[in-house]
Amino acid sequence: MAGETGPTINPKPPQEPPITRREAMLQLLRLGGAAAGVAGAAVWLTEHSVRPVPPPAVEARRDHRVASEAQFPQMTVVQGGEPRALVQQALENMGGINRFISRQDVVVLKPNIAWDRTPEQAANTNPDLVAEVVRQCWHAGAKRVVVTDVSCNEPRRCFMRSGIQAAARAEGAEVILPDPQLYREVNLQGVVLKDWPVFGPFLEADKVINLPIAKQHGLVGVTLGMKNWYGILGGERNRLHQQIHQSLVDLANFMLPTVTLMDCYRVLLRNGPTGGNLEDVALKKTLVAGTDPVAIDAYVAKAYWNLDPEQLPYLQMAAARGLGTLDFAALTVKVSQLG
Repeated sequence: MAGETGPTINPKPPQEPPITRREAMLQLLRLGGAAAGVAGAAVWLTEHSVRPVPPPAVEARRDHRVASEAQFPQMTVVQGGEPRALVQQALENMGGINRFISRQDVVVLKPNIAWDRTPEQAANTNPDLVAEVVRQCWHAGAKRVVVTDVSCNEPRRCFMRSGIQAAARAEGAEVILPDPQLYREVNLQGVVLKDWPVFGPFLEADKVINLPIAKQHGLVGVTLGMKNWYGILGGERNRLHQQIHQSLVDLANFMLPTVTLMDCYRVLLRNGPTGGNLEDVALKKTLVAGTDPVAIDAYVAKAYWNLDPEQLPYLQMAAARGLGTLDFAALTVKVSQLG
C-alpha cells in the first residue's frame, strides 16, 4: 500500500577481529581468572607445533633435558590455586613427575633464595612451591633431593627468612648453603664466561629443576628463568653485569634444566630484584611451566611487563644459539584453572 514501508532491517554489528593465539596467551596472565582461561583455551589449546631440535652438546654443557614427546605440551599455565596445587596440576599436565625424574636420580632444585626477604615480598621463590616439588621428586623414586642456591645477601638469613629451608627440610630435602669448599673451577666455554667457580651440587646432579620467581630487574628488565642461573656461580658475579646479556646466554647454554616451573604466585612488578615494598607485589596465583626456557621467559616478560625480545637482548641471543623459541604462541600449551 501507498505510504507503507517494508520491515526495518537493522545493520549487522561490526565484527570484532578474531583474537590471535598469542594475544589469548597474554590475556591469560594479564587478566587472570576463569574468563581469560576459557578465552585462551578456546583459541590455542588444540594447536600443536614441533620443538626446535637442540644443537649438539659441547664438552662443558650440563644437559638435563628429557626427550620431547608429542602427546605432552611444551608449556602449561595453571591459575587460581595455592602453590602446592599449582605444582601438582602443572606436572600432571606435562605428563607427570615420572616423565622428568627416574628412580635413583640425584635431583637438584634451583629456587631463587638470593635475598633476605619474606615470601610475601616476592623476592624469593615461594617455599610451598619448592616443598611440593621436593615431595614430587621423592614420589618418583629420587635417590637424593637437594635444594640450594648461591645467595646475594647473607645465606643463612636468606635460606631461613625465605621460608625455603624449613619447607624443604620438612619434605626431607637436603638443603645445602653456599660453602667455599664446594666450588669447582669449570670452563663454561662461553663467549664471556670462561673459567668460573660453579657450586658443586649443580655439577653432580642427574636432573636439575629450575624454580625461578617472576620479578622486575633494574638492569636487565626482568629476572626470570635464565637469570636464575646466576645462583650456580661463585666468584665476583657483579663483574658479569658489564656484559650481562651475553653472560646470561652463556649460563643458559651451560645449564639446561630438566623442566622449569616459573613461580608467578606473587609477582614482583617493580623495584626488583630485591623488592621489599608489598605495594610492588601482585598476587597472581599462577604457575608457568615448560621445557623451553626461552619461550617461558619471553611469555612472562611480555605478559606482565609488556617487554618484547627486542628489549631483552639475552632472549634474542638465546634463541639464536638454539636454546628455545621466542614464539611462545607456536608451542603446544595446556591451561588449567583451579579456582
